[in-house]
Amino acid sequence: MFLHFPQSLFIDTRPSRKLSCNPVNHTDSPAQISAIAIIPARYHSTRLPGKPLLDICGRPMIVRVCERAIAAKNVARVLVATDDERIRDAVCAAGYEAMLTSADHASGSDRLAEAAAALDESCDIIVNVQGDEPQISPRTIEQAVAALQDDADAPCATVCEAIGNASDVLSPDVVKVISDSRGYALYFSRSPVPYPRAAARKFGSLAAALEVEPTLLSLFRKHTGLYVYRRAFLLEYARWPQSALERAESLEQLRMLEHGAKIRVVETDETSIGVDTPADLERVRAMFADNNLKEI
Repeated sequence: MFLHFPQSLFIDTRPSRKLSCNPVNHTDSPAQISAIAIIPARYHSTRLPGKPLLDICGRPMIVRVCERAIAAKNVARVLVATDDERIRDAVCAAGYEAMLTSADHASGSDRLAEAAAALDESCDIIVNVQGDEPQISPRTIEQAVAALQDDADAPCATVCEAIGNASDVLSPDVVKVISDSRGYALYFSRSPVPYPRAAARKFGSLAAALEVEPTLLSLFRKHTGLYVYRRAFLLEYARWPQSALERAESLEQLRMLEHGAKIRVVETDETSIGVDTPADLERVRAMFADNNLKEI
């Protein structure tokens, strides 16, 4: 897969400024190298058309995500990369930065890479925040950014969380990750990994084993969609062709593993709900309405 970058990129900012990284010091502590968070957002969605613009207690979902991302202490600025003028206009109206990208990208990573390519080279750390996670915790972003900054061997970091129910273990829509003793990803899968073979044989199936022995849930970790990249690696990775495992599992991150890249995995205890269905949207709206998420 190769990227096609338009010859001219529409960059709309409010106020107008260059795409550079000027660290924001959120505290009185000495300034550190800060990251820039890029949020890929496309208008079309099979289950929730216009998802980034859906209202969550008076603000579009994409703006809610921007608010969470900029609250991370080691994020200097937020940029929404979108193929739709309506999303761009909503983001800019809220005072955030937006950039129009190609409408032909096959994945969010492609859109992310186009936006990263337009940044000043001083923007070394790029955070990929999912545009449908208005619950994303700023602390989770901080953890992932810090993990990459502290690891000279890893070009990428991501996040996982514990799985608390059997349905998530068994669901192919919930991606599982297993890591080695040093905290690097070994594999990502839509299947239950690791597979507790002895328990599954003893009780006849994995589903039955999880019901009888719920402590087995501690074996599993859910992979979330947050990534932190070194900019140079992101631009290289986005130009690699799809790999066999990536096609089999429909998981882009397997392309990195098949090329031998290390992915640092950080475990967080703060969960986030991805808004994929109308039911998810109503859950998130209820949480904001209850004032659980209005203050960061």
